[in-house]
Amino acid sequence: MMATLAVTLAGAQTASNDSVQEKTLLSRLSIGGYAEIAYSRNYYSDHVSRYSQPEAHKDDPSHGRFDVPHAVIALGYDFGRGWSMGMEIEFEHGGNGIAYEKEDEEGGEWEQETEKGGEVELEQMWLQKSFARWANIRAGHFVVPVGLNNAHHEPLNFFTVYRPEGENTIMPSTWHQTGVSFWGRYKDFRYEFQFLAGLNADQFTNTGWIRKGHKSPLEFDVANKYGVALRVDNYSVPGLRIGLSGYYGHSIGNSYPNDANGAGATYKGKVLIGALDFTYRGHNWLVRGQADYGYLSDAEQLKYIYNRLNSKSPFKHSAFVSGNAYAVGIEAGYDVFSQIRSLRHKQQLYVFGRYEAYNPYASATKGTDYDYTAVKRMALGLNYLPIRQIVIKAEYSKRFLKSLYNNEPSINIGVAYEGFFELGHHQLAQREQVDVERLNERINDLQRQLNELKETKQQ
Repeated sequence: MMATLAVTLAGAQTASNDSVQEKTLLSRLSIGGYAEIAYSRNYYSDHVSRYSQPEAHKDDPSHGRFDVPHAVIALGYDFGRGWSMGMEIEFEHGGNGIAYEKEDEEGGEWEQETEKGGEVELEQMWLQKSFARWANIRAGHFVVPVGLNNAHHEPLNFFTVYRPEGENTIMPSTWHQTGVSFWGRYKDFRYEFQFLAGLNADQFTNTGWIRKGHKSPLEFDVANKYGVALRVDNYSVPGLRIGLSGYYGHSIGNSYPNDANGAGATYKGKVLIGALDFTYRGHNWLVRGQADYGYLSDAEQLKYIYNRLNSKSPFKHSAFVSGNAYAVGIEAGYDVFSQIRSLRHKQQLYVFGRYEAYNPYASATKGTDYDYTAVKRMALGLNYLPIRQIVIKAEYSKRFLKSLYNNEPSINIGVAYEGFFELGHHQLAQREQVDVERLNERINDLQRQLNELKETKQQ
């Protein structure tokens, strides 16, 4: 009898302890993510010589494609005493590890593309110590917030079906690297300084500038050279966020094996980027814009670096790279449902327009031009949000190229979601990044409701 009672009490105590531990675990764990599904019908040629022989492909048939550009699973955990961790695993384009691609810059050759980890990437994995709201230190793998796209790359942060094309062309997207970061908030400012491994100039191209520079086909990221990134955001004006960001680092010689006495010892390949961006949310309008300018020193030397000449190297590139690149863009959307009382504050329907201009090859290197890289693009469409975490997108877009080439219209349709699913009372991601924009939007909504009540009372 006593033995039975002892077992019962012990079992009850064990169950109680397990329950407390489980509750503590769940209250500190956060799970979330985002994903995009897209369909495109492109009314222009997909032939590799569509730019070198534009007249021959002027009447080529259209082509369509389905895609899953990004699917991300995010995890966060608060260990307590200021210690926390974050992790994001990203599946790009369905998550295939190896893919064949036609390389336009290699004369249309079929090449087997292998990115680090295939196209399943560890986008973030960091450990953080928070001393105060204004002082946090993070070490590991994280997003480099240079430009609007990288700092706000989730699908609810842009109207177009695909990420803003200009920044997505000239810079990595999403740009993520390993290093150390110091960040915090003070009054109306949020700031972040990062120390990172340098970019790899062997990966720079004429049509993408430094876009592939953060990727590595090796089992590790080379860190012979280093870079720094800085971002500052201001929220002083209700509904408005203004951000300044930049990057500086050396890129030539940041490859494997380290050619200490070769080009890396003679040339630096300095990468300098400056970016200005903003988001305004108010009076039923949502407006975003950005301007980015980049400079690369010793660009004329990249074509002759050994790794780019070696046909067996994963870094082989035959084209010149530009010393300059730029991307500017602006988009504006108006919430039509804000004018329908029964739908206001419940659903949103944005009618939007976007215009951008960009060129990853903005300056001719050694007199060699690639005129088709200069693009102006416009898009018109709709964003329907049945609830705040889900959006259905549709757009008509058109790229305008120089008169020698054929313009490139397309129709794009997409569905996306974005959410952080809290399991307890502590939501790590929301504590780290307070959504000031949506808070300001709610304040504006409440002010409008107050004005409507005043008008009704006066009547």
